[in-house]
Amino acid sequence: MNADVPVLELRGITKRFPNVVANESVDLDLRRGEIHALLGENGAGKSTLMNIVYGLYAPDEGEVLVRGKPVRIDSPRAAIELGIGMVHQHFMLIPVMTVAENIVLATEPTRGGVLLDTGAAARRVEELSRTFSFAIDPNTRVHDITVGQQQRVEILKALYRNADILILDEPTAVLTPQEAQELFAILGTLRREGISIIFISHKLNEVLEIADRVTVLRRGKKIETLRREGATEASLARLMVGREVLLRVDKQPAVPGEPLLKVDGLRVLDDRGLEAVKGVSFEVKAGEMVGIAGVDGNGQSELIDALTGLRRSAGGTVHLGDRPLQTASVRTILDSGVGHIPEDRHLRGLVLDFSLAENLALHEYRDPPDSRFGWLFPRSLVARARRLLKEFDVRGGEPQTLASSLSGGNQQKVVIAREVSRDPSVLIAAQPTRGLDVGAIEFVHRRLVEQRDAGKGVLLLSLEIEEILSLSDRVLVMYEGELVAELPPDVPEEELGIAMAGGGRQEEAA
Repeated sequence: MNADVPVLELRGITKRFPNVVANESVDLDLRRGEIHALLGENGAGKSTLMNIVYGLYAPDEGEVLVRGKPVRIDSPRAAIELGIGMVHQHFMLIPVMTVAENIVLATEPTRGGVLLDTGAAARRVEELSRTFSFAIDPNTRVHDITVGQQQRVEILKALYRNADILILDEPTAVLTPQEAQELFAILGTLRREGISIIFISHKLNEVLEIADRVTVLRRGKKIETLRREGATEASLARLMVGREVLLRVDKQPAVPGEPLLKVDGLRVLDDRGLEAVKGVSFEVKAGEMVGIAGVDGNGQSELIDALTGLRRSAGGTVHLGDRPLQTASVRTILDSGVGHIPEDRHLRGLVLDFSLAENLALHEYRDPPDSRFGWLFPRSLVARARRLLKEFDVRGGEPQTLASSLSGGNQQKVVIAREVSRDPSVLIAAQPTRGLDVGAIEFVHRRLVEQRDAGKGVLLLSLEIEEILSLSDRVLVMYEGELVAELPPDVPEEELGIAMAGGGRQEEAA
């Protein structure tokens, strides 16, 4: 094959859905041994374009060329046979099966053509792991490994099927910063081995760190392809959004009032019955935003679950004003004036098979004007949805559109619209910008600051250090289920990082 011929080329790709053109005459080429970033806002058409390459959608117009030859990719199997592998944002693994069993699924090695040769499968996976510097045990069950390791399993699945074109859809959306750096090291190894990678993302700093070239999509159209050299976060953001984007949070100093949320000696057990939150105490006052920082897995999720009624506490108290909530139901807590933006929008934020109007009415549907005497009034639900979809700039759907059909970022906007529109006195925001593009992040940050400035108490949980420091008025650091430090928002990142690694507790012990 001529080295100048792209391993993958898209010419004039157009894809239409009812009421929306997802891709419009998009051109793209991928070279051998290149990491090519596909950048754009949520709903810009990035995933749709790559789903066409992987055979999940058929283009309405245009053609796909692989190694210089026009091809028809009408299924993932056809893509795999052409050497194309795709790792989706939401992993497609079977938790109860081992790593090796997941990787060889549907292409299992056998003994005598009949019996599964698990030993051969494990050896082949080990060989691949060594070749590409993946540290993973082929005999471990998937439900026992981390999210970052599950992603490596997905990549190994593609490599096992001899993929030399690898599509990664938002690969760092569910990773910690440490896991993201480990992934980048792996991608560097794959590039050196001649694997060509399309890296779908909306994170500007990651694109500038890992990509050789960047193609920017905006509302389904290709805006520009440029080399990484000379590009900046500001210039990429401008191409993505079509305007200047505020990359820092612009807010006035807080004016805290009376305590709204009071937590005293809270203890919470995890799913295994072990103590995940160990006697935590803090307050969130009216007109302030309190950030909880920490490495993932140090009790933050269990804390939020307990505060929102999703998990029973094992001790301690929670008060909203003077009202005790530690034994209250989810419904009671929400009705008391607590808003909750959950960290997993699919699991706890939305009913994906419901329409946007139904999702936006999940808390209010029992009361007028949405219902009366047990009768639901759909027109009221639709009218509210139309207003909120416009106010919160939700793209890609109408009130009757199913939530599952929206991009991840627009799904998150629906959750935020519902929770903020309820006018809670305390808003608990857990990973509110996970998976969002730079324009949507700016929008969410502005909404959170507006809540604070309106006299609400905001409790922010985020794994992004920059987000915690730029939004919070006070930073609480959580380590192994305990609050080990309270820091001002102007603390150096290095000092915060030390506290997140347990340094604050060690100093107290000394």
